[in-house]
Amino acid sequence: MRTELSVNGRSTVVEADPRTTLLDALRHHLGLTGSKKGCDHGQCGACTVIVNGRRINACLTLACMHDGDSITTIEGLGTPQALSPLQAAFLHHDAFQCGYCTPGQICSAAAMLEEIAAGWPSHVTDDLEAPPPFSDAEIAERMSGNLCRCSAYPNIVAAIRDAAAGRTGA
Repeated sequence: MRTELSVNGRSTVVEADPRTTLLDALRHHLGLTGSKKGCDHGQCGACTVIVNGRRINACLTLACMHDGDSITTIEGLGTPQALSPLQAAFLHHDAFQCGYCTPGQICSAAAMLEEIAAGWPSHVTDDLEAPPPFSDAEIAERMSGNLCRCSAYPNIVAAIRDAAAGRTGA
């Protein structure tokens, strides 16, 4: 099946079996191996990418379902020569140990910061009429779909806080 995708700002065509997940299309057809296959059941968040501004688990959706969609992977957020503020903050705070979950964590955090800026409430937002507070509880709730087996959570929260405040440590 032919599927047209806009991946990291570049238009591309993927020809794959209609049962091919978005994650497998990104990794095996486009060579974008930053997004990881952790559990392959949508439980760990290692495969998180941003589709049309919303974060999703790429292992749970088929590539053909995203014909015409705009997809951002970890490779699209920054480069080794020009890190995004979140990538720089993750480095500065050692917000990873093994690093396997890090691409999904960073993609999820990027989309999460946009959700908070847009005023979207979460399950822990007390006042649904006011903008959600930027608190550790909000960050923890909104990032709960991204697991880190190494338990780098305090450093991940610190990195997100610094990136949101414009302090990347770079």
